[in-house]
Order: sequence, then structure tokens, then C-alpha cells
Amino acid sequence: MSETHRTGWEKPLNPSLYAPDEEEKAFMQATTGIQDDEELKAHIIAVQTKAFELYKYPCIRQFDFMRLKMARLPAYSQFVELGKRREGAIFLDMGCCCMSVGNDIRKAVLDGWPIEGAIAADLSEELWNAGHELFRSTHETFPVPFFRGDILDPAFLASAPVLPTCRTPPATNTLSLPEMNTLTQLQGRIAAVHASSFFHLFKFDAQEQVARRLAGLLSPIPGSMLFGTHGGLAVKGRWCPDEGTKMDCHSPESWEELWVGIFSEVDAEVDVKATMREHIGGLTVFGTYPGNAEQRYWLDWSVTRV
Repeated sequence: MSETHRTGWEKPLNPSLYAPDEEEKAFMQATTGIQDDEELKAHIIAVQTKAFELYKYPCIRQFDFMRLKMARLPAYSQFVELGKRREGAIFLDMGCCCMSVGNDIRKAVLDGWPIEGAIAADLSEELWNAGHELFRSTHETFPVPFFRGDILDPAFLASAPVLPTCRTPPATNTLSLPEMNTLTQLQGRIAAVHASSFFHLFKFDAQEQVARRLAGLLSPIPGSMLFGTHGGLAVKGRWCPDEGTKMDCHSPESWEELWVGIFSEVDAEVDVKATMREHIGGLTVFGTYPGNAEQRYWLDWSVTRV
């Protein structure tokens, strides 16, 4: 992980940042079973406080863990449709706790992705368990396998070449998802990978390594996709909003070049889409970086095999 943010992470919790919109509130009510607004708020803030004691992440302070993020990405409807029409499709939520505590994967299951084909991966099992507390679930009532590990650790995910595109999937091992413990066992088998608030945690050279490893997981069948969102700039460069924060950010153009280059090595064609939008927290990101003078954006993207 890169030398990213430190100063902005020292901001204390601020309950006034709790401001779910109607769709987000309905999602939280449906998944927690709590209908009363004040009871729901108290429950969410209680879990937030515990999670913030573990990790002083700005995304926890900003209530990003309860916002609908993946579901509002341009590629989301395409993703949901893929899960409904491809038999045995596997979905990986990579870095599922970077900006959430597993709410994106729960939303995907709620919207129709088969739960038996959903898996989550992150460094922190503590935050994954915080998700069970937040959504009042257990490993039995929400049996999505969780893979704990570092994506750049070859013992967790070994490097593998990208598979050329083909319409017939290659032969794979017969292990079921709950029996697996590394992502290496899933190389070439995953239909969709979601990774949000993830790539910007690495420097540029490591971002390319991560992209190559995720591409190696992707099924060779047309329609297989990777998608997500992370910090971006109009021109590729390093974002430094304060003395302690350094974040390498791609532009839409450089992000497209990265993925096209990776897949072109095996003559595989991909449709890459990348667009920028402003952060809902404004220039200061909900006051996390009060002296910030440079606009950083969210880079929404998708990479789909053609």
C-alpha cells in the first residue's frame, strides 16, 4: 500500500455527516430490519464508532459504508444482468471494506446476483465482521465467503497471464467457493470484479500490478467485466491536499490506456469506459482536507471483454 493519506485521517467523528437519502435509508431499513429513523441512526452511529476505533478511515467518518456506491455506477445494470443470465457466474467484491463494510455486495445480492456466486476479499476481517453487526446478520444468514489477504501477496493471489478471450471457459478445479482460501484458485473463473476506493491506495506502479492480477482472475468469456470507482484527476498525477496526503490518481485517458495495454498483450479486445464526477463532499471532502485547493474527482470506470 502506498504512502497515502495520514493527516486527513485524524479528523474526529461528526454525527452531522449522517445524511442518507431516501434510497439509502430504505436499503438500510431492509437489510437491518430497523424501521424507526432514530433507532436506525443510533444503530449505525454505534457501529461506526466501533469501526472507527479500529481504523481511522475517512470513509468511516463520512458514513460511506452505508452509502449506495456500486449500485450507482454506470456499469451496475450491466453487472446485475450478467449475474442473472450467466449460469454459475462468480462475483468478487475486491477491497470490500475499503469504503464499506460489505454493503455493496449485500446490495448486489438484494438486486438479484445469486448469493452462491458472491465472494468478498479484503485485508480486514474485523471490518467484514463489523458489517455483520451493522446489518444484523451472521455467517450463516449471509453465507458469502470472505477471503482475507493482500492482493500483492503471491500466497494470496499469484501473478498469472490474462486469458485470451474465448466463448468456452477453460477447465477449472472442482472446489466450491466455501472450500477455497486464496484468490489464486479462482484465476480465469470470475465473471465480474468490483473494486471501489481501492486502486488509489497504491502508487502507480503497484496500481498496474493490481490491475494485472485482477485481469488474471477474469473469465475469458465475452461480457466478463471489472468495474468500480476511485480518486482521479483531470490529468494523471499525484494529489496532495495537505502535508500528509499523497495519492496517485489516473485520468480517464491514462486509465483506459492501462487496461487496453494489459489486454492487448493477448490480443483481447475490451470496452473501457471511464468518466469523472465531483465528490459529494465537495472540494474539502466533508471537511477532511480543509486546506485543499486542487479538485480531485471520482473516476467511475468499467472494463468489459468484447
